[in-house]
Amino acid sequence: MKLLLHCSIECFQFRCSTVQVCTSRFWFNYRHVANTLSIYRSVKRLGIPDSHIVLMLADDMACNPRNPKPATIFSHKNMELNVYGDNVEVDYRGYEVTVESFLRVLTGRLPQSTPRSKRLLSDDRSNILIYMTGHGGNGFLKFQDSEEITNVELADAFEQMWQKRRRPLPRVDGVVVHQPDLAIGVHLMDRYTYYLLEFLEDIHPASQINMNDLFRVCPPSQCVSTPGHRTDLFQRNPKSVLITDFFGSVRKVEITNHIIQLTANDTETETR
Repeated sequence: MKLLLHCSIECFQFRCSTVQVCTSRFWFNYRHVANTLSIYRSVKRLGIPDSHIVLMLADDMACNPRNPKPATIFSHKNMELNVYGDNVEVDYRGYEVTVESFLRVLTGRLPQSTPRSKRLLSDDRSNILIYMTGHGGNGFLKFQDSEEITNVELADAFEQMWQKRRRPLPRVDGVVVHQPDLAIGVHLMDRYTYYLLEFLEDIHPASQINMNDLFRVCPPSQCVSTPGHRTDLFQRNPKSVLITDFFGSVRKVEITNHIIQLTANDTETETR
């Protein structure tokens, strides 16, 4: 009997994609860039490649002249974790980060000349994590202090994604500041992302932690605010959805005892 390793389609197409957005400019908003890069670092560690991450940063804190430690961004006052790292790929930066560009990425309504690195590569088998951080209020989030996106516009974009068989999981961070640092002179993170990063650091690709565990991250006593979530539009039981279904990319492998016959045309296509 011959045993062959046969990979399902998800071995060749990453199941998870993510859009991560920092909407704030200027040095005193250092924490918003650190928030975004913390989530970026975590999802890459859990297996999502840069080809399936759209990273949007409204400012470059690592190269800001006021940064006493150039080319670094820290998320903890002990400066143990440099979330900037050596291999950050920013897809939209500076004034490219707008409400229009963000909505176009979500809905796929981009010019044909847009490179793959600036597109959300997903299909009907994809789970999409959307993380946003910045200043806002009830029903809106500001982009660079010059424009704002409303909850109605976001809902419309998510509806278009749903019609295109994309499955978004939105997370918006806009809670109380945390981790002040006297050397850098600003707060390093917001409270919610601080505790979310602490939670994700214990996750590994084979973890069985589910979405209900995520909902318990940063209770009001820690966040000094009230993080909310809703599941009425989610068609699955959160207890049955693993964290890695959205924050990681665990590819399924199937073993079969059937021999797969490849034709010459199949070989040529695979080579290309």
